[in-house]
Amino acid sequence: MSTEAADWWGTAVSRVSPGLIELRGHPVQELIGKVGFGQMIWLMLRGELPEARRAALLEAALVAGVDHGPHAPSIAVARMAITCGVGLNNAVATGVNLLGDVHGGAGEQCVRLLEEVVEEGDEAVARWRARDRYLPGFGHRFHSYDPRRDPLLHLVAEARSDGLVPGHFLEAALRVERIIHPVPMNIDGATAVVYAELGFPAPLARGLFVLSRSVGILAHAWEESGQGRRNKGPLPPSIQPTYLG
Repeated sequence: MSTEAADWWGTAVSRVSPGLIELRGHPVQELIGKVGFGQMIWLMLRGELPEARRAALLEAALVAGVDHGPHAPSIAVARMAITCGVGLNNAVATGVNLLGDVHGGAGEQCVRLLEEVVEEGDEAVARWRARDRYLPGFGHRFHSYDPRRDPLLHLVAEARSDGLVPGHFLEAALRVERIIHPVPMNIDGATAVVYAELGFPAPLARGLFVLSRSVGILAHAWEESGQGRRNKGPLPPSIQPTYLG
């Protein structure tokens, strides 16, 4: 019998048949109630269950990026979407779809920056700054000092001291911060340090941020759904946009 159809969807992520659900080789009933969500994310992406403290470090980064208020485009658009009569899934998808290179991609970009700094040192920083005076993961349009920076970097420093992570990316980020002083690291930089130290490749830094921020998007869409507005626009009805004609 040909296996062409089965091979078309071949996967090592899960195995499902009547009465059987395995995730990365683990029966789901052996995972339920025994592993946390951070461990589950790690298992699904990496194919192995992490040590508890590594999973806790991952969770800390996920917690830190959950929300940044309705002035964040991904949040605002989800709140507008839910007032248009769509479901929560549509509202969340609308918000997630705004997480692009400018809003949502800085963590991935910062991992790439840190990888180059680890390999090349200050030359990498100079090359990035020659392309753009803004470095991904540093500075913030809203916070002069991002309150999420220090807790995450403290956890990474502790993990390095205990031999759980190598610390190369932490040192690279602090090196960049010293070079561009007084511009501090922001949440994208701090989470980039965490994800890189834990061995996640750069594209997954964005993917993990999407998972994190989707929680805030869901919460805002749900709240908005109970406030009774219909067809909510980006401005209150009393404010008209400036005509540029």
